[in-house]
Formats: sequence, C-alpha cells, structure tokens
Amino acid sequence: MKGACFCGAVSYEVTGDPTLRAFCHCTLCQRLTGSPFIHTVHFPSSAFSWTHGAPHEDRLDAYAVASKPHKTRWRCKTCGACVMSANAKTGSCSVWGAHLARDDAGKIIDWDRVKPTAHMFYGTRMLDVDDSLAKWEGYENGSARLDL
Repeated sequence: MKGACFCGAVSYEVTGDPTLRAFCHCTLCQRLTGSPFIHTVHFPSSAFSWTHGAPHEDRLDAYAVASKPHKTRWRCKTCGACVMSANAKTGSCSVWGAHLARDDAGKIIDWDRVKPTAHMFYGTRMLDVDDSLAKWEGYENGSARLDL
C-alpha cells in the first residue's frame, strides 16, 4: 500500500498485513492532529519504506514527545503532515489511514485490509461514536473492553 503527505513531497509504501487497525481516541493523537480521533494502521517496522527521493531526511523532520521518547514521529518539512511513527519498544510503525492512496472515487485502496476493527483509548474520547466496533480503554485486546 502506498501513502503520502498532504503536498506529496513525502511518500512511502507498506507491505504485508497490518498488525493493528483502529480509530485512536488518545489525548496525544487528539493534540497532535486537532481531531477527536484518527485512523491508525500499525505494521512491523520492516514492512515500511520511504519512496520519495533520497536522502529522505531532506524532506522530513523527526520528533518525539517527552512522554514517549521511544516513539519517533516523522513529518513533511513542506506541509507539516505527520506521515509515520516508529516505535523502538515494539519494532512497529504506524501510518494514518487518511494518507493512504485512494481510487478515482476517493476511497482508500485496499480498504478491507486497513479498515478499523475497534476504537482504542475510548475512555478519553471527545465524542461518542455509534457504530458496531468494540470500544477499548487502551489497545484492542490488550486492555479492558468498555461495555457502553
């Protein structure tokens, strides 16, 4: 699957199947994006590669927040969009569904591979989401399931 930032200066590819695909309602994602939740898709780090011209760092800024120094986020120097995060603790990376390639109708290509299976960190949600997906206090199948 291919993805890119808003302006297209930074692009990437992920291969294989995701290890997690969910709507994340954590306060960190809320503050980083200004949105009530994001569609996050996690892969093993080995499944990720940059596809824009090298040297890749010329187009990217890296940063980590103090509360999660093991998680490096990469954003485009041109448009500022965060396009990937790498987690040194878990050996995984995450991309946001909104950045994935779309077809002519505007639908994410290979949607069935990345469509969310749950809501995570739902306890800190900014709004209620009335759908059939499971709601979790933390990570899906790794925390308490919320019965709402």
